[in-house]
Formats: sequence, C-alpha cells, structure tokens
Amino acid sequence: MMTTYLPLKKIAAFGFAAMVLAACAAPSYTTGSASSSASGGSASAKYLVENVGDRVFFETDRSVLGASARGTLVRQAEWLNQNGGINMTIEGHADERGTREYNLALGARRANAVRDFLISQGVNASRLQTISFGKERPVSLCAEESCWSKNRRSVSAIR
Repeated sequence: MMTTYLPLKKIAAFGFAAMVLAACAAPSYTTGSASSSASGGSASAKYLVENVGDRVFFETDRSVLGASARGTLVRQAEWLNQNGGINMTIEGHADERGTREYNLALGARRANAVRDFLISQGVNASRLQTISFGKERPVSLCAEESCWSKNRRSVSAIR
C-alpha cells in the first residue's frame, strides 16, 4: 500500500507545483481586441504609429485642426471604431515660447480639439482621455521654427 501511495503523492505535488508556477508566470498583456498580436497586430501601439498616425501638428498659438490633421484623425477614428477595446490618452503639447500656464491651457485646447473631432467621427467619448503637458515635454530643443513646429502637437497614445 505504501508503494502505490508514494508515487501518487509525488505526482500530486508535481501537479500542484506546476499550477503554482503557471499562476505566477508573468501575464501576457495585449492591447485592444483578441485579434491583436504582440508582433504588431492591427490593434497595437506600433500599428497606430506606423500605419495610422499618432500625432497631429498645429500652427503657432492655435488649436484649430488643419486639413492634414483632420486626415490623420479620420484614420485614427476608423481604426478606433474597428478596435473597440482600445482606449486612448490624447496629449496636448506646445512649443517653449510663452508662460507655463499659457502653454498648459493651449495644450489642453489642442487635446480637446482632437478629442472632439474623434467623437464627431463616432468614437465613444468614454474611450478618450485628455492631458496637457504644455511645453514640459518637447521632442525637439532649439530656439528656431524647425524645432517649435515639432513641439506644437497632439499625440494619441493607447492606454
């Protein structure tokens, strides 16, 4: 009786250990729908950046969407409507000129302009969040128009 009980006990212990290890394994997170893949599926951040476009640019002291920006945002809205599990944060940015307070307000207007446009294209408002970074997160540093124009932007990021 003892000889059959010992192997069963070892098998049960091994099975329990395997379950514990499986439960402790790092989870595999994917963004968006079940059809996305970690290697760049249509619901990935990489796909957004490379195929849809994740940013739009603005004129100095403006938050009005130009034709190019609207084109990018139409593609974003189509993509969001096809990937219903994705939520986005829309970041508003400004160039270095002006006060911190002015640029935070300008960044907020830019982010809200993008949000409002996406909503007008059928994206559910509850999937969109806005934040303004003002001039705090420049992508280009120099005191010339070539740098300022890169910093006057809105960036859509998957959250």
